[in-house]
Amino acid sequence: MSVSVGHSVLRCVGCGVEADTNVLFPFACPNAGSGDGNEHILVRRLAPEWIRKALDEGGQETADRNSFIRFRHAMHSWHAATAWGFTDAEYIDEVTQLNQRIGRVDGTAFGETPFQPQDFLASRLGLPGRSLWVKDETNHVSGSHKGRHLFNILLWVHLQKKRGVLLNVPRLAIASCGNAALAAAVLANAADMPLDVFIPVNAEPNVVTRLSALGATIHVCPRRPNEVGDPCYLRFREATAAGALPFCCQGPDNALAVEGGLGLGWELVVQAKRARLHLDRVFVQVGGGALGSAVATAFLEAVESGYLSTMPKIIAVQTAGCAPLKRAYDRLMDAQHQHGWNNAETLHQATLHRSQWMWPWEEEPHSLAHGILDDETYDWHGLVTGIVASGGFPVVAAESAVVEAAQMGAEYTGIDVCATGTSGLAGLLSLDREQSSASGATVLLFTGHRR
Repeated sequence: MSVSVGHSVLRCVGCGVEADTNVLFPFACPNAGSGDGNEHILVRRLAPEWIRKALDEGGQETADRNSFIRFRHAMHSWHAATAWGFTDAEYIDEVTQLNQRIGRVDGTAFGETPFQPQDFLASRLGLPGRSLWVKDETNHVSGSHKGRHLFNILLWVHLQKKRGVLLNVPRLAIASCGNAALAAAVLANAADMPLDVFIPVNAEPNVVTRLSALGATIHVCPRRPNEVGDPCYLRFREATAAGALPFCCQGPDNALAVEGGLGLGWELVVQAKRARLHLDRVFVQVGGGALGSAVATAFLEAVESGYLSTMPKIIAVQTAGCAPLKRAYDRLMDAQHQHGWNNAETLHQATLHRSQWMWPWEEEPHSLAHGILDDETYDWHGLVTGIVASGGFPVVAAESAVVEAAQMGAEYTGIDVCATGTSGLAGLLSLDREQSSASGATVLLFTGHRR
């Protein structure tokens, strides 16, 4: 039975159960292990007027640049905190203090990231002037967008400690090949919490060195014979089953991870509106899918609240070396055509018998864009919802396009971005001429610093 936290609830898309917020960590659907085959992901549900309030306030020039303060009225943690007795000022103070501690560890705290036209890159791509914009996350906390997802989880834990109901500090756990692990280590260090990081055997040495310096306990995870799925994620799941707290970027394991990324999407929404842009399409690189789900949801909620009249096409990009989302989407669209489903019924079917649509990539994935080589798109449901609602589509980028995008992204923008971070550009390069046309601005997300 659910317990109200003001106006916000966490509700499962597959079975409809609402999380009991009297539970310390209501991060995952309690029916996730039921074996019914449904897609069990908790999603924050909130009346559109609260979204509109957050966007109206967050769109003001005087708004705090920290998205967790700026858009707080649309965040589950704020609604929970006020239901627990925190005042608005106290909530802001707790977020501010935690953010300051992160800044002391990393040298960078959470704030608004740049959104700028890239005319030179546009000209090299044959696009008209001011039609290509980049949201640049490369100089954010730990050098990527990943900290946004994780801060939302850390804030929940921090508030539980502050209200005196969390007596023992839990171990945190995350599976990652790089950026997410670094973000987790920065945040865990700032909060003085122990962290177990599950990384692949080919993790970059400088990443491993930094993780050690931040005090993370590192577990290298080789692939085991005949094992299906990402070995790092499988070892992470074993750790959480044994009691570790899922400090991760996978929504099925921690619903607050996707909500944390909404700040990036909402920033993009208000920045584009401030620039008076008509956004035609947003390219978003997809590994586990939390970023894509967050960006798609941000635009969906902006339209549902009346802040925007239409949403841009969401174009999800994976590499030829690992494309489980594209496979799932194609199977779903084939079923829609075969059975004559409308979009609502198609999305409903996506929550049923999950294994018919989404399963781990059978081969060990390889790409220069190694940060999006998740064997499975864990948060595919929210992303497909945004793709269908926006008229977008998934794209599989050839490895040659991944390499070309990595070179062009850094050379033609001056942004020191990694190959994973330019995967959206690789998707744009992979489109045919008909798909390449746009009636408005195109947005790329540069999501990771080159290390």
